[in-house]
Amino acid sequence: MRRFRRFLLPLTLALGACAPSAPVDTVATRAAPMDSGSALPAMKSFAAPRPQRPVASNADMARDFIDLAFALESGRPLRVFTRFEQPIRVRVTGAPPASLVPDLRRLMHRLRTEAGIDIGFAEGGAAQITVQAVSRAEIRQALPQAACFVVPNVSSLAEYRSKRRSREVSWSSLERRERLAIFLPNDSSPQETRDCLHEELAQAIGPLNDLYRLADSVFNDDNVHTVLTGYDMTVLRAYYDPALRNGMTQAQVADRLPGILARINPRGQGIAPQRLSKTPRVWIDAVQTALGPGTSPAQRRAAAIEALKIASAMGWTDHRRAFSHYAMGRLLQATDPQAAQDQFVLAQRFFGQRPDTALHRAYVASQLAAYAIAAGNPQQALALIAPHLDTAARHENAALLATLLMLRAEALELSGRVAEGGAVRLDSLGWARYGFGSDWAVRAKLREIGGLNPARQGQGRL
Repeated sequence: MRRFRRFLLPLTLALGACAPSAPVDTVATRAAPMDSGSALPAMKSFAAPRPQRPVASNADMARDFIDLAFALESGRPLRVFTRFEQPIRVRVTGAPPASLVPDLRRLMHRLRTEAGIDIGFAEGGAAQITVQAVSRAEIRQALPQAACFVVPNVSSLAEYRSKRRSREVSWSSLERRERLAIFLPNDSSPQETRDCLHEELAQAIGPLNDLYRLADSVFNDDNVHTVLTGYDMTVLRAYYDPALRNGMTQAQVADRLPGILARINPRGQGIAPQRLSKTPRVWIDAVQTALGPGTSPAQRRAAAIEALKIASAMGWTDHRRAFSHYAMGRLLQATDPQAAQDQFVLAQRFFGQRPDTALHRAYVASQLAAYAIAAGNPQQALALIAPHLDTAARHENAALLATLLMLRAEALELSGRVAEGGAVRLDSLGWARYGFGSDWAVRAKLREIGGLNPARQGQGRL
């Protein structure tokens, strides 16, 4: 269940959210308008993808695969393995924004080349997957808690409404995947739409569950990753391996996985397994309450404290412990900035230097850099930001990249390098248009980050 992406980045950076839906086992996920005739620089987009190969033991990947493929996000078990057995053809309907089709084309190219899946656009015939772009209001009318979602055995939102209370749209009733629909908001930022595409299409064709113990994956409710990773592509390649087929039981799939993974991910044979413990439901609920909507500040803080207590009691030293500190830091920012900063420092420490937590560290660095700028320490801010610019770009996170560049611009100007700072700020705007969408959202972000600079006395500017 993805409920709190818009709480993940600093300075009220809105990245969307995902939520559960009815029926219980319908997968649901996330949700800023775009101006036409923008006065800002042209929107930028990423060039060739730069996914990194997974750094994971095949023993861990086999366990992860089973937990992802044989349960829903709610924890409800699935009886049998299901996937598309025929070539997958996709069509786009509704009123798609200009960025949707190019981003979808790019994603399907990755699925073909990295995961070996036969997927492409439908050409006149029937489509296995329909991507329907509708307004956020229409999505909320269908599923009030959802920002975007995917449903089996339908091809339109109208058809879903007519079947929403039937077992036909229940994932747990499926024996095979033949037809489904993804519903995306058409009034979101380009990055929001793309993020929906990656997560919803991945679940439409592959595993339906999410696991907090996965650091390097979109199949994780912490919502750190916004595009499919090398780990995710390896999972999907295994998912469509010829050795698997519809109707297999968990035991049958588990029996074939070691051979599949040895063949498609030989590097993982020589990596020692981590064997991370399962994530208890009580910690998941605490984190989602702490960072999700619909609860009071006091309830959120109590939930964040509970999440930290559980992480400590579990003896975690991995990214889940770090994320617990990150969540606490986010909630303390408005009331106790020093305590919040201390939590971010602890988060960075527990994220460590593992290659699969590089993006996590970039998020935390943006928080710590904001504190350094506000404290009038531009050199510290520049040192914090520098290692993470390429990380944000490599993971195709334009919103995070724009935020880091805006912070860098303020730090440069605060250190007296005004012309250089102006150039960096200008560079950030193209990425901000992709990440935030509308001119007003981009300008609001500029004002917010500009307000950190003590030399500005709270006045942000272009």
